Amino acid sequence: MVVPTDHALHEGLQVSPLILSDDVRRQKIENHLAKMRFSAATARKIQDVFISEMNKGIHQQPSSLQMENTYIPELLDGTEGGLFLALDLGGTNFRVLLLELANGAPIRQEVKRYYIGPELRVGSAVPLFDYLAKCVSDFVIAQGLQDVELPLGFTFSFPTIQHSLDVGVLVTWTKTFNCSDAVNKDVVLLLHEALDRRGDTKVKVVAILNDTTGTLVQGSTLDSDTAVGLILGTGSNACYLENADRVEHWEPERHGERQVIIDIEWGAFGDNGVLDFIKTDFDRENDANSLIVNSFTFEKYIGGKYLGEVVRVILARLTKEGLLFVGENTSQNLLTPGTLTTDLVSHIEQDSVDGGDTNTKEILAKFGIIPDQDDIKVVQYVCEVVSNRAALLVSICLASLLDRIDREQVTIAVDGSLYKHHPRLENWMKQYISLLTPGRKFKLIHAEDGSGKGAALVAAIAQRIKKRLE
Repeated sequence: MVVPTDHALHEGLQVSPLILSDDVRRQKIENHLAKMRFSAATARKIQDVFISEMNKGIHQQPSSLQMENTYIPELLDGTEGGLFLALDLGGTNFRVLLLELANGAPIRQEVKRYYIGPELRVGSAVPLFDYLAKCVSDFVIAQGLQDVELPLGFTFSFPTIQHSLDVGVLVTWTKTFNCSDAVNKDVVLLLHEALDRRGDTKVKVVAILNDTTGTLVQGSTLDSDTAVGLILGTGSNACYLENADRVEHWEPERHGERQVIIDIEWGAFGDNGVLDFIKTDFDRENDANSLIVNSFTFEKYIGGKYLGEVVRVILARLTKEGLLFVGENTSQNLLTPGTLTTDLVSHIEQDSVDGGDTNTKEILAKFGIIPDQDDIKVVQYVCEVVSNRAALLVSICLASLLDRIDREQVTIAVDGSLYKHHPRLENWMKQYISLLTPGRKFKLIHAEDGSGKGAALVAAIAQRIKKRLE
């Protein structure tokens, strides 16, 4: 492995300079944002902490990284064929998907979306799972497949502890769900029982997973070198292929598995304080404005749910200190948490790519602000610094994974709205990963719909493994 020099790393981490007509003002603004720009030494320290937390998690020692065993020990091998279902439950809308495979490749896909009313999201879990089963049955019967044995992959985007490939115990509901009698229960069993109560199909739930795992598996159909799955959207998480002999948490009997997908759950990286050395006052305010304070520490640096708010907090602070929108009657909007969303940051970043200011002006006009040229430069600079820090933090962790996997070539399958819509994130990530682990050959590919198509593919893998072991 080629070790990067501090000089090369330092030079590569520089963002565009802020150039203003008032040099004193420029210096004060740069001083405010200095802690958000990492030196080579800080980047290395973050990497060391991440590696340490990964090692602790995999050895079941206290860590902010769960390093969950998904019990998916292999990817598609090209022999899979037939019909497979996916149920993708992550919010008020969910999907049922049918995927037909031939020689391990999808040849047909059918999807239907359903809505879960507020009355089903609270109270007993029985009506909720009965409704899920009804939708699955209706979908299968509409396809004329009620008499066909259909393996189903269940994407369940709520915190669970997996005990095997088809056992996932709910830790807590999030979002708008609160069916308290499902907590500490196996949600696969709850779905099975609901399907059995109907008895009108031959659907069998063979795997439970999250969208990150599904993204890795879906990516492997696009590129056989895929060994990392990354979600970079509203939230963020990653998973990767780990050597099975490194994994201590393995509840069912082992069958000579050589590898397994590990779900890192990196949104919570730093919840135990190990990342406090990079936390700024802006991050503390962003955290204080969030729904669950002192949690999802890493996600609050990099997730689409939070980047816009970090930018807003900084702009509000600069405004209050007379360094931005001087003489402007700044609307209360900009001072109100949640008003500047991450999609707006992406639009402003597009101006920086194009060398223009149209988007920036339009966005500020919505806040009742008519900026001068220096204001525009400051706003664009803040968006760049916040976005660039996110790209670097993600890259530091991805570079660590590439070193851990230690293969000649690794492809990273990525999905998520932030990655898809931010105009500079992908290029920054390529640049930073190359700087942090020079000599490693890697690719980033966009693998969409891991929670749907990926779940059906996992069902196909699970079915193949089951038949082999019978």
